[in-house]
Amino acid sequence: MPDGSTPTPASPSRAVRLESFGGPEVLALRDVPVPQAGPGQIRVRVTAAGLNPMDWFMTSDEQTAARFGLSLPCGFGTDYAGVVDQVGDGFTAFAPGDRVFGGVLSRAIADHVIIDAAGTIAHGGQAHHTPDGVDDRTAAVLTIAGCTAAAALAVVAPAPGDTVLIGGAAGGVGVFAVQLARRAGARVIGTGSPTSARFLRDLGADPVTYGDGLPDRVRALAPDGITAAIDLHGTETAYAARELGVPDARITTIAGQIDGITPANGADAAPGALDEIARLVAADELRVPIAATFPVERIRAAVELQAGRHVQGKVVVEL
Repeated sequence: MPDGSTPTPASPSRAVRLESFGGPEVLALRDVPVPQAGPGQIRVRVTAAGLNPMDWFMTSDEQTAARFGLSLPCGFGTDYAGVVDQVGDGFTAFAPGDRVFGGVLSRAIADHVIIDAAGTIAHGGQAHHTPDGVDDRTAAVLTIAGCTAAAALAVVAPAPGDTVLIGGAAGGVGVFAVQLARRAGARVIGTGSPTSARFLRDLGADPVTYGDGLPDRVRALAPDGITAAIDLHGTETAYAARELGVPDARITTIAGQIDGITPANGADAAPGALDEIARLVAADELRVPIAATFPVERIRAAVELQAGRHVQGKVVVEL
């Protein structure tokens, strides 16, 4: 029997499910059995879930889903925040009532999720204590974006005196990468659409419009050159950085592959990186812009907005 658990809810649990792969139109909110925490597990009552590009990318077709170990029927969403409401035998790190946040691959948007004590985001899920002062909507968007930004910065190692070009700087990962690079003492130039310029300035970046002619526009902003680059969208920023003389060792990508350039993966973030990001948020030293919040019943609209790739900040689904 679970140790220190609350009674199992009498009503069914809800979860966003896919019975076929595809776009937002295949997402459906279904009643499902209430999951039970076994030994070495906790159950979390999810209150909010954050959306990431990987969520809809990896469920877009059968071949992509298989690369992530997903098969039908499956859930949706990875980032979550909520409250522990059941603790299995042998799991002592959490107690009922603890506020937690973390990641659980393609099953976060549900009333209840099960997390393994020794799990990872991809296998069994991960949980972290939510610091006081961080609300659940904010906690629900930290995991994938925060870990990815931390991993990208670890590749290029920004420091005082650096000028870092960040592609896709107004997006979900970009808002973390810009601020963390600024905290490291670097100047940041961030690519975005013309409408994102004010948003990027507020984050601490000098805005530059993406697209044809990017290297020339960057030269005008940084006549002494740039020293590092992080491409959070594709490969345009990485190739521009090469043209501007940045060595491959100080360029990284997260969504594109270029021979000679080391890609960044959130799974490679240093131990403790996510907890440090949460601490900075709690201390008001790191801003987490929430672009939009949707009730779970409007999951399709939420994913359509996020998948448009023009959101400034993060999109949250509330349960």
